[in-house]
Amino acid sequence: MKRNISWLLAAVVGPLVLVSCGGEQNTQQQNPAAAAVPVNTYTVNEESVTGTDTYPGAVVPLKEVELRPQVAGYITNIYVRDGQRVTKGQRLYEIDRSRYQATYQQAQANLQSAKANLARVQKDLERYERLAEQEAIARQQVDYARTDVQTAQAQVASAEAQVSGAATEVGYATITAPFDGTIGISQVRVGAQVSPGQPLLNTISSTDPIAVDFVINEQEIGRFNQLTQGQQTDSLFTILLNNQTVYPYPGKIVAIDRAIGRQTGTTTVRLQFPNQDRTLVPGMTVDVRVLNQDIGEQLVIPYRAVTEQLGEYFVYVVQGDSAVQQNVTLGTRFGQNVVVREGLEQGKTIVLEGIQRLRQGAKVQVGAPQAQPAAAAK
Repeated sequence: MKRNISWLLAAVVGPLVLVSCGGEQNTQQQNPAAAAVPVNTYTVNEESVTGTDTYPGAVVPLKEVELRPQVAGYITNIYVRDGQRVTKGQRLYEIDRSRYQATYQQAQANLQSAKANLARVQKDLERYERLAEQEAIARQQVDYARTDVQTAQAQVASAEAQVSGAATEVGYATITAPFDGTIGISQVRVGAQVSPGQPLLNTISSTDPIAVDFVINEQEIGRFNQLTQGQQTDSLFTILLNNQTVYPYPGKIVAIDRAIGRQTGTTTVRLQFPNQDRTLVPGMTVDVRVLNQDIGEQLVIPYRAVTEQLGEYFVYVVQGDSAVQQNVTLGTRFGQNVVVREGLEQGKTIVLEGIQRLRQGAKVQVGAPQAQPAAAAK
């Protein structure tokens, strides 16, 4: 009976002891702090780069004017085709001039009459003054003659103003181009009735040179103010078109807006570009590229080696068998690579793969990342 009880106790306690020992061994094997993290590394080197900052921009004309009538009447002639290039002073539209021409001729006739009356009273004054010297006429008569001359001179001035006003209206009946440029699609046709200010006839804008506007934040104003001073390099400002081709002509700054937007904290910069072949069309969107400080030999690393924490950027530098987190200042990004302006030196080794499993001071195993074991077949 006692043998049976001893055998039963041994059968129950033995497996429990084995399970306990096996559990301690598994815990030691699964402790991540005891194992080095397998990583792949990259050696920091310098590369020749040309860094640019990119801003979304819009093509705008340096000059643009809405053409509106300044006198009333009917459109009698349209001298240009839609979309045609025009030169300064070229006739564009004509409004019925007959009424304004008649008014002008009447004003000229009134002017001639006023001038004739002035000549008559001036002669009368001269005659009366000679008679007054001989005391052959009353002095009062001379005063009246002088008053008549002054009145006639005022009438001549009034008639000349009427002629000038009538001539202006005649001129307004013919609408001409205020500058060289391209005219848009006409909003009226021959026979349309117009009045001062209404309707919009057309729009004319300059095409060569042309401008590109883009927005910068207030922290960049000092930099762009410096770019407006001194000699600018030919490639300082370039633009990338929508078809991903680089516009062949460089630009230059012509203006920085006068103030910062209170709500946005930004302002507008205007560049000027030559546009002889009319590649740039007002309203077109482009990417403005501005050269920055990342020019020449610069430290370049793959961007996937960088981690971000609370707006700061870090890399893991391999020191011996450990990985140390290092703060870096980034510059221009080129595809999958990025320029490091501060925080690294040439020849340093940084972690490229395996970053997700790292922490400050973690042990690392340099080499290709270990492959995960294949799942056992069921």
